[in-house]
Amino acid sequence: MARLSVLLGDYPHTRPLKDGTVPVPGVECAWAQAKPLYSAFARMVRSLEYDVCEMALATYFQAREAGVPITLLPVAMIGGTHHGSLTRLPDGPALTPAGLAGARVGVRSYSQTTGLWVRGVLREDYGVRPSDVTWVTTEEPHVAQYRAPDNVRRWDGSDAVKVADLLRTGDVAAAVLGPRAIGTQGVELVPVLPDAPAAAQAWIDRHGTVPVNHMVVVRDEVLKSAPQAVAALYRALAASIAATADQRDTSPAGRVVAAGWSGELAESVRIGAGYALEQQVVRTPVDVDRIVREGAFLDD
Repeated sequence: MARLSVLLGDYPHTRPLKDGTVPVPGVECAWAQAKPLYSAFARMVRSLEYDVCEMALATYFQAREAGVPITLLPVAMIGGTHHGSLTRLPDGPALTPAGLAGARVGVRSYSQTTGLWVRGVLREDYGVRPSDVTWVTTEEPHVAQYRAPDNVRRWDGSDAVKVADLLRTGDVAAAVLGPRAIGTQGVELVPVLPDAPAAAQAWIDRHGTVPVNHMVVVRDEVLKSAPQAVAALYRALAASIAATADQRDTSPAGRVVAAGWSGELAESVRIGAGYALEQQVVRTPVDVDRIVREGAFLDD
């Protein structure tokens, strides 16, 4: 029996897989844990610690550019719209999207995928270019080789500082926080962008897709040596996602979870790749068609 070390987040759609309700025929899965989940991404891209690992989309783009031997599997683990992810203090100075030009905005890392989507929205919907803003980061990128643009500044205070702390101290005018993180900062936050839900729906209607944040990668060596085991795990994960469909609502976050290279998933990756290039998250174009071809065999 093949054995795979696997790191996936704890979600309703992974629970049947992890508890054995959905089996993985011929494969023994060693389930790893990481808290916070994103801490595993750096270990994966720096030392290939797992055979299969959930990974943020922007981290994957950077790892691929750096030559890290991993392949993207067509599974969208989490995602959603991010018009509400650019936040400010409710009692702070009034702030408009145009007012962000020349301002300082906090973000955990410049290559964080939520930040990627927020910057894409700012440029596309409000005409604020990534280079118009000074981005203040509290953590290093997962891919050690990456060097951020000149308008990115690493916070030079305590490494333990939260992005929202920079808001409280007035060091930044706004902060980028994922939907799951907004409620964990110990302070009430409100969106900077006006009528964020309607603006987010307009983005979805325009693009015909939902932003993806996390997908899944596999080590190339494992894909080469044990392709049947990887395919079995993929099919089981797809079955686990299908079995929990009634636990997801029709919101963008519920809609995005899926397995298989649908046109909608490929388009989300393609848009994210375009944003990554224009923001210098990567310096070379991402060949999304090749990425799709590399993982297409799983759906045969």
